[in-house]
Amino acid sequence: MYDKEKIIPGLIIFFFVLTFPFWYNLGQAAYKTPEPKLPVNVKKCIEDTKWMRANHMEMLNEWRDMVVRHDMTHYVNSAGKNYEISLQKTCMKCHTSKKEFCDKCHVKVSVSPYCWDCHVAPEEVTNGQ
Repeated sequence: MYDKEKIIPGLIIFFFVLTFPFWYNLGQAAYKTPEPKLPVNVKKCIEDTKWMRANHMEMLNEWRDMVVRHDMTHYVNSAGKNYEISLQKTCMKCHTSKKEFCDKCHVKVSVSPYCWDCHVAPEEVTNGQ
């Protein structure tokens, strides 16, 4: 009447299929932080590394608003040092490779920032050229 011999194995198979991703990844790290290529000639970024990893997009949005809407062209960091507000002249001065720095993290987390809709992406320099 209830087909108990088919329902119980069906529920077990359904439960196994539903929970397979959890069992398959058991004991593995959920997210491995990408290691972007850092500049060799510069020791310190505009702000500390941990802050930049968490807040760089908000900072870039604030910079855009400061320049476009308020005509402000300088940023003073938490240590009191003054920087020109410019993706090209400030950020890309040290982080010269978009492919080796920006894209390593953005591809990993499936993010497509719109920076390059307005800004010109730096040309990638290959060895020997």
